[in-house]
Amino acid sequence: MPVEIRELQITTTITEGGSTGCNTSSPSPAATSGEDIIAKCIEQVLEILKEKTDR
Repeated sequence: MPVEIRELQITTTITEGGSTGCNTSSPSPAATSGEDIIAKCIEQVLEILKEKTDR
């Protein structure tokens, strides 16, 4: 019997200017601005809400 995941919760903390100690590649210049990140998040949330209302 397959397992279906209906909800996934992801929690993250974003800090500016500090060293996190993790080994990640540097982000693209477009993704470094806080306004760009917020705009992308809002766009994704609106898409999710639209998908839920279309069902």
